[in-house]
Amino acid sequence: MGELRVRAALADAAGTLAAVSETPRLDAELLMAHALGVSRDALLLSRLDDPVPDAFAALVGRRLAHEPIAYITGRRGFWTIELGVGPGVLVPRPDSETLIEAAVEHFADRAPGRVLDLGTGPGTLLLAALDQWPEAQGLGIDASGDALAYARRNAEALGMADRAELRTGDWARGLDGQFDLILANPPYIGTAEALPREVREHEPPQALFAGADGLDDYRRIVPDLARLLAKGGIALLEIGSTQGEAVSTLVRRSGLSPRVISDLRGLSRVVAAVEL
Repeated sequence: MGELRVRAALADAAGTLAAVSETPRLDAELLMAHALGVSRDALLLSRLDDPVPDAFAALVGRRLAHEPIAYITGRRGFWTIELGVGPGVLVPRPDSETLIEAAVEHFADRAPGRVLDLGTGPGTLLLAALDQWPEAQGLGIDASGDALAYARRNAEALGMADRAELRTGDWARGLDGQFDLILANPPYIGTAEALPREVREHEPPQALFAGADGLDDYRRIVPDLARLLAKGGIALLEIGSTQGEAVSTLVRRSGLSPRVISDLRGLSRVVAAVEL
């Protein structure tokens, strides 16, 4: 019998991974590309008839144990950039691109000068915004030293270290000045809510949970937005799909005008806050 080739191994792995993933074929391709040390595009274009690398089976085993693909490969694409990620940081998700899309719509043919990202994690929103607007300067705040270490490495790898200041902090506490664009993807999951195993067992709980109703961190962030938001600017807060009304109420009480924005699936995903 001939040596197993990549094409057949991908089909086998996709069938196996269907037990733990909603995207088993994609997972298999990403793991195989990682094992081969090539991009997924290169894998599909020119490597399907290669012998299967020895490392592939172990990678599939890790995924079968519900480890996130991004942790296994150490990489995650987001907006126009690729980020290094791993244990201790929230995995960037496509839903969060809704914040950047909303910012692009708001600023249209102009650009924000100063960007603030509260809870920057591995730099996800901040670095995506700085890539979108090459003249902008940014500040990322996070309470996690692990997350900030990833953010600093990502800023350096993307050539943005001179434009992205990264600081340890407690949301907006002690911050001065004003920002044209404020971004935040805070924890918003209620402590009793069910989560997939790959999230619950691997991603940091401090980046996921925010009290019984999932609103604890909004209650701390929103009161600072009005003083930090520059004239003509916008604050964009990622929310859970059922939290639009509650977070909008907090925004109104802070003296700003809220608007709920849906993601590509039609679910409420962002509350935008601007001056009244």
